[in-house]
Amino acid sequence: MNNPDFTKFVMQEKGRVFRDFTLHEEIEHHWGRTVTEAEAILFSTSTCNWHPLYVNGEFARAHGHPGVVVNPMLVLCTVVGLSVEDLSESGGPFLGVDDVRFGVPVHPGDTLSARSTVIALRESASRPRMGIVTWETVGVNQRNAEVVRLRRTNLVRKDRAPAETADDRR
Repeated sequence: MNNPDFTKFVMQEKGRVFRDFTLHEEIEHHWGRTVTEAEAILFSTSTCNWHPLYVNGEFARAHGHPGVVVNPMLVLCTVVGLSVEDLSESGGPFLGVDDVRFGVPVHPGDTLSARSTVIALRESASRPRMGIVTWETVGVNQRNAEVVRLRRTNLVRKDRAPAETADDRR
């Protein structure tokens, strides 16, 4: 078997850079994602969250749900994941999430989709080739009921040139 020649692979630029965003711009993220019961339970057990609402269907039904409830942290991670391609795929440090508010519970079989609005743009004072972008992202289920709302901020390259050099870090 021949080894591939990686020098012949063309690098494909993906994602948007700072200059591609405009204040108050609304971005609909791609087609969404359906959450399964298996992944919901696996997420909770993998993160050692043993709350019976997330892992015990009988308990959840006794508390008014049709079955297990999807752990809200999986909901948050899924919605942020839906937004990465449009917001931060081009790279740059993730600076944090603020003001997370959960809405209606998510149940296995629900399909989540997301949209984001650019709420702040500013150039980085310490990294001249970078900008700081903040988005408000809203995740909804298939009935358009809000499941989560959050603000997230990333350091984003201003253009498609390399993000920084050693001189930029001084």
